[in-house]
Order: sequence, then structure tokens, then C-alpha cells
Amino acid sequence: MDTSAYLNAVVEQTSILADWVEGRDASAPVPTAPKWTLADLVDHVGATQRMVALLVGQRMSEPADAFAGYVPAPTDSAEWGAWLNGTAAEAMRAFESVDDATPVWDPSGAAAGVPFWSRRLFGEACVHRADAAAALGTRYELAPELAVGAIEDWLDTMTSDGYWENRPDFANALRGDGQTLHFHATDAPGEWLARREPDRVALERTHAEADVTLSGPASDLLLVISRRRPLGEAPRLETRGDRALLDLWIEHMDWVTD
Repeated sequence: MDTSAYLNAVVEQTSILADWVEGRDASAPVPTAPKWTLADLVDHVGATQRMVALLVGQRMSEPADAFAGYVPAPTDSAEWGAWLNGTAAEAMRAFESVDDATPVWDPSGAAAGVPFWSRRLFGEACVHRADAAAALGTRYELAPELAVGAIEDWLDTMTSDGYWENRPDFANALRGDGQTLHFHATDAPGEWLARREPDRVALERTHAEADVTLSGPASDLLLVISRRRPLGEAPRLETRGDRALLDLWIEHMDWVTD
């Protein structure tokens, strides 16, 4: 997926979310993010889209001003639908005003901020729509190709140099001496090999033998890897190899709900 495709998907996923949450109970708990209510979830999604729109649209090299531009969600849930659709549209306009080479702050350390943030907003929309589904008792569905894109975002972000450097707890837990995990989507092209090294987690897009393999439908993989569904509640997924290694990995996939 390219930047345009990511932003089109952000608008689409946000529109679905907006329809789900409009007029709903703001105090409803979010089981997949126990510290949040539905109001917190809506605020996070929309405010993040607005801040990224500011960051990208104004070509910021430092994030402080974008964070200072935080605008909370309306307190009346009847206004949530229009507000969320508006934040997604604002993000779309910001990305239409730049190209992939435009200098923008990139927390991953890759110095490619526009592609990073387009993908990140897409991943956010997909995963947080799963949070809303859990809070509202709504069935969550995501096309396999989109789920593969969201997995790609998740794994790329978690294995980035910036994440490793800024989350010492993650680095200390996941550093290793070559242990490997293989994630394999079976309903759309998507395979990843994560290797735990002393100074990073290296990610390759390949099929390979590994210490542990988790395979199955892409949407199920996304929900388990992002801790939105326990592995024991995903019967369509198959685990082969060192289950303890997989459990350790999943245990530390907690950055979105922090």
C-alpha cells in the first residue's frame, strides 16, 4: 500500500467507526483497553488524526507543537460521528499537500515521516475499530489485504530503531541471541520473520523456519498480535514450536493501550 491507499483506508475505517459510536454510551468500558472508556477511545482516534494532520501539513521536524495542538472530542456522543469523519478528512487534506519525500518528524528513526505517519494512522484506525467492536459487542471484520497492511504497520513500528531506543522495557524484554518468530497470513500475501538480536529485533518479509510460527487468517493474526484477542480465543490460528517464546512476544505488544 502507498500513502494514498493508506489515507483512503483511514477515511473508510474511520467512517465505519464513526457510525458505530455515534450516540452511544460515552462511559462504556473498552475491554481490550481496560484504562479507557468509549469516550477515551473516540478522543484518542480523532485527536491523533488531528495532531498528525498538523504535523504533516505544517512539515514539522519536532513534535511538540503538534502535541500542543490537541483538540478533545465533543462531550456529546451524538456529535462523535461528524467529528471523527472531520478528523479523517483533515488528515487526508494534510497528506495531499505533501509527497513522500517531504521532511516530517519520524519517530521510527527512518527519516521518512510522511510514509510512516500514513501507515501509522491506517494501523491505528484498524486496531482501534477492533476496540470499539469489543466495547459495543459488534462483530469485527477486516478484509485480509487490509489486515495484512495493519500487521505490517504493527510489526514495523514495534521493531523500529526509534521504538527500541525509546522503550527500554521493550528492548530489555525482547533482546536475544537469534530466537525467531514467524507470522504467516494464510488468506492474503503476508509473511514476517522476527529475529531477537542483542541490539534490536530484526524484521524480514519472508517464509522461513522459525522457533515458533503463528499462522492463520490475517484479521485473526492482527487481533492476537495487537493483544485485541487472546490467542486461546482465536481457534483459526495455528501455533507450531516454542509457545513460551510467542507468549513473551505477545506480552510486550502493549504500546497502543499504554
